[in-house]
Amino acid sequence: MTTTTTSTTDAADLRAFGYRPELRRSIGSYASFAAGFSFVSILTTVFQLFAFGFSFGGPAFFWTWPLVFLGQFMVALNFAELAARYPLSGCIYQWSRRLAGATVGWFAGWVMIIAQIVTVAAAAIALQVVLPQIWSGFQLVGGDPSLTSTSGATNAVILGSILIALTTLVNVIGVRLMAIINSTGVTLEIIGVVAVVVLLLFHAERGPGVVLDTGGLGSGLSYVGPFLVSALMAAYVVVGFDSAGELSEETRDPRHTAPRTILRALAAAGVGGGLLLLVALMAAPSLTDGRLATEGLPYVLTSRLGETGGRILLIDVAIAVAVCTLAIQTAGSRMIFSMARDGVLPFSAALSKVNPRTGTPALPAIVVGVGAAAVLLVNIGQAALFTALTSVCIVMLYIAYALVTIPLLIRRLQGWPVSEQARSTERGGKLFSLGRLGVVVNAAAVLYGLGMILNLGWPRQEVYDPAGTHWYLHYFSLIFVGGALLAGVLAYLRYRTRALSLHLPSLPAVAVEGDPA
Repeated sequence: MTTTTTSTTDAADLRAFGYRPELRRSIGSYASFAAGFSFVSILTTVFQLFAFGFSFGGPAFFWTWPLVFLGQFMVALNFAELAARYPLSGCIYQWSRRLAGATVGWFAGWVMIIAQIVTVAAAAIALQVVLPQIWSGFQLVGGDPSLTSTSGATNAVILGSILIALTTLVNVIGVRLMAIINSTGVTLEIIGVVAVVVLLLFHAERGPGVVLDTGGLGSGLSYVGPFLVSALMAAYVVVGFDSAGELSEETRDPRHTAPRTILRALAAAGVGGGLLLLVALMAAPSLTDGRLATEGLPYVLTSRLGETGGRILLIDVAIAVAVCTLAIQTAGSRMIFSMARDGVLPFSAALSKVNPRTGTPALPAIVVGVGAAAVLLVNIGQAALFTALTSVCIVMLYIAYALVTIPLLIRRLQGWPVSEQARSTERGGKLFSLGRLGVVVNAAAVLYGLGMILNLGWPRQEVYDPAGTHWYLHYFSLIFVGGALLAGVLAYLRYRTRALSLHLPSLPAVAVEGDPA
């Protein structure tokens, strides 16, 4: 089928949902994959958070990675099924709204927007962890690059703000430029991951059995507590694979492309991240000198590969940080656009405008960029508060995911979707379906999600207030989530009438292919 025919069919498909085609469909299969992979960005997040996981769980914290990956893959399988049936921008909002109604859908979108804005700031600040190690000239303020020092925190805000300004510009220019940069960056990141794994294997000090070592942090049931805390590292990393769905209206043949790329992006990140953790533990000069728990992967690279080799790979990490920030901002802007298009956000008329020349919603990208830069400023005077913010944003992402998987499980128990062994799209080929395994996989995804929300949000002092200086940081997860939901209630009351009046037929017990509901 020709590109023109596919584009025409995609446009007609979108109109069936009640929306005019306004965004440019210029994203192919690899760019769609790159959107999900770069949000997860294992080079960015594993490099950032390895020390966190190791400090709490020792070498055996490795096992949190496959467990979290398996749980999130259950979520991704459900998302893939939804992406095939509702190929719409702002997918978490759109899916939740169609499964559970306007109110639940609105809160899923609201929570996701807040999480994405904070996550952009969290990704951008990672430049401070990398750039000064590549060249001291990147330390523009003072001499201490530590994020917790005044000079390091200030420099982190400067570097992060510059990056956010650049990613905002790219998003305003258009999705094609974003896709090219993102795809190039992801290709370099994958090459970097392979290079790190291979090179560290040649410098291994110990065998893979190291992952059975708890580092003296306990054994049996006494290790459960440290293990659960160390699992936060993997939970922080393995999110954002739904970004391929966020770009559905800019993807060619999204009903078939998005489900595949959601799963491929998560699978690639899961395998690559697991290998990174394993070879780092095998190649670390020491497991007991304390440096692995404070300096993490950069320490392993520079000590094993030398200053030059380590710096070359750190350059690749810096590129990964940049494309990760770009991907998260793009996803956040599409969520704002999708909700504004329905008229359920402040300044919806302006936020829903698409530049006819670039085919891009520019203002949402600017809003996400300005919001993320404002969050960055917190780090100058309150590094602990910034760390708490970026930790809690992952709780928000898991809550948003749960506002999709829980309603979906309820709908499945009512008969969703129709059996699809004989059903195919007009373009040919069946839609992705879990078939008879749907209820089991969905239930597993819900149980995992609720368990991880509890684990992430539990008010642990060692996570949210390790210095023990502020009581509110200790309970910050509860305070922030509660405050965000309260603010959401106040905002929703303003737009409730509009949200409930949207022309959205009730989702039938058995979904019909292409049903605008």
